Amino acid sequence: MGKELWELMGEANAFYQDIRDQLKANGIAQLARQQVDGVVRQSEEGAQSYGESTVPTTCKHKICAHEGGCAAILFEYNSGNLISGGHDRTVKMWDTDTGSLICTLQGCVGSVLDLTITQDNRYVIAASSSNNLCVWDVNSGRIHHTLTGHLDKVCAVDVSKISGRHVASVAYDRTMKVWDLQKGYCINTIIFHSNCNALCFSTDGQTICSGHVDGNLRLWDIQTGKLLISGRANGNRVASNWSRCCISADDNYVAAGSVDGSVHIWSILKAEIVSTLKEHTAPVVSCSWSGLGKPLACFDKSGIVCTWT
Repeated sequence: MGKELWELMGEANAFYQDIRDQLKANGIAQLARQQVDGVVRQSEEGAQSYGESTVPTTCKHKICAHEGGCAAILFEYNSGNLISGGHDRTVKMWDTDTGSLICTLQGCVGSVLDLTITQDNRYVIAASSSNNLCVWDVNSGRIHHTLTGHLDKVCAVDVSKISGRHVASVAYDRTMKVWDLQKGYCINTIIFHSNCNALCFSTDGQTICSGHVDGNLRLWDIQTGKLLISGRANGNRVASNWSRCCISADDNYVAAGSVDGSVHIWSILKAEIVSTLKEHTAPVVSCSWSGLGKPLACFDKSGIVCTWT
């Protein structure tokens, strides 16, 4: 009886793997049909179109973005507008074509430590040192929600790219919270044994990956809060939420900042540096690449943001 059950389980697992392989193959084929001239076009309203990236060579604008330093930058979806958050407790939106300030979002009572934006560009969400998250309606410029419940600084935040409704945040209180953005309250809390300082949603919005100072990456089920996978590489230690590199939207290049103020552009295909950008005079903290293919934006510890084309 035990042997027969074991064989049935083996057959079921093989069938499940076949189904997964078929779905994956269908997804790749669909993506290939959508890709034309280096641009991936999605049929869903609000989905992002990815432009073919070029190697940046020229600093187009040099912006003094925030007093006391900048902490996070990101681009709007399908746009060249750049959003920055800083220790001056503000979030700012910039036109990277002209280098001019579009608007300033105010109302956060602590330093902005991380940023995310919903897929429809309607809401900007900031993780704050004041133990909460601020959610702004971009159209009105007003705070839509203040998400409270963490007991220490909120260091990282991300929003589901599928529903745009679920937001995940992690704080130095060793918890992750999942929020309902429409209702403005917490729907799940996960307690960690090690501080977490980075997280991101999976593409399907069903799982969350978190990086911890004990060197482990952990994968969580968003609905149940169950730990699905935990693992680490020998010698790896996630020590900081800083020094973030980025990948171009077409997955051809990686941009990484250096302590000497340089920004190195790596070709993934060639596995080598193809350009080194020099304009910053302070260590470069983070880079972000527009989904349109250009520009590339970087900021340093002094709060200067440079855009490159």
